[in-house]
Amino acid sequence: MKIFNIIFCFLFIVFAGLQYNDPDPYVWMPIYLFSAVCCGMAARQRFYPRLYLTGIAVYFVYAIYLFFTKDGVVDWVSQHQAENIAQTMKAEKPWIEDTREFFGLFICIVALGINYFYAKKKKPYEKAGYSS
Repeated sequence: MKIFNIIFCFLFIVFAGLQYNDPDPYVWMPIYLFSAVCCGMAARQRFYPRLYLTGIAVYFVYAIYLFFTKDGVVDWVSQHQAENIAQTMKAEKPWIEDTREFFGLFICIVALGINYFYAKKKKPYEKAGYSS
């Protein structure tokens, strides 16, 4: 779990940095940095299941919005035949931007979900950072 969290902490910091030139960095930098902090704490054996659930809930609501909004994921699949969203880094079409953002949230939800289930599975003495 430690290596998983170190890798994802690093990736989320990189993702946050890449948002600098995004049209809405004030939304996406905190989203990725929150996930980075959660993974960083988990890498140091500090688990906060309620914090993970809060992040998952917020990300899930926003992901549902991006999924069904005009120019969202449904529109990308149905109207644009799931056009390649990775052709260029510059998203000139709104459905590409919203679809990429949806999958970014999905990655955050998966990482926090894995940490949540791992934290819930740990024994009480392990949660406190005491291992035998």
